[in-house]
Amino acid sequence: MCRRRSDAELLAAALEDGEAFGEFYDRHVGRVLAFFRRRVFEPELALDLAAETFAGALASVAGFEPAGGDARAWLFAIAHHKLADAVRSRQVQDCVRRALAMQPVAVDDEALATLERLAARGALELLDELPPQQRHAVTARHLERREYTEIALELRCSESVVRKRVSRGLAALRRAALESGFS
Repeated sequence: MCRRRSDAELLAAALEDGEAFGEFYDRHVGRVLAFFRRRVFEPELALDLAAETFAGALASVAGFEPAGGDARAWLFAIAHHKLADAVRSRQVQDCVRRALAMQPVAVDDEALATLERLAARGALELLDELPPQQRHAVTARHLERREYTEIALELRCSESVVRKRVSRGLAALRRAALESGFS
C-alpha cells in the first residue's frame, strides 16, 4: 500500500515529475478557488486568479523551502500576492501563465459549475475536520436548513445543546478557515 506523500514531498518531486505537481494542485485547488471566490465578485476572476496562483507556484517550486514553512501556507502566500497584484492593477496579471505557455482558462457554464463544486469541496473538507456531533449539528442546521427543535428531537438532547454544538462547530470552522487561508 502506498503512503500519501506530503505536500513538501510533492513539491520536491515536482521539479522532475509533473504528476506530482498535479497531485498537489488537486489537493489544494478547492481551497484556493474558495479563497478567491470569497474575495472577488466574478467567478471568472476567481478562476483566473487560481490559475495564476498555481502557475506562480509551478514557476517557483524550486524555491520552496520545506524548512521555511508549510507548503499550504507557501501556496496561500502566492495567492495573497496574486490577489494584491490584481487589486492594485485592477486586472489579473497573467505573465507567469504566458511565460509557462499555459493556455488561458476557458470560462463556460461547465467551468463555472466546476468552480462552485471545488469551492464547496474546500468548505466540506473543513467541515469534515469537525468532531462528529458538531459536524452533524452544523450540517443539519445550516446545510439542511432544519430547525433546532427538530434536530434536538432527532439527537435526543435539548435545543440548547444543539445550539451550543452549532455555535462551537461554526467557531471551529472560522478558525480553520483563517488558518488555511480559506476564508
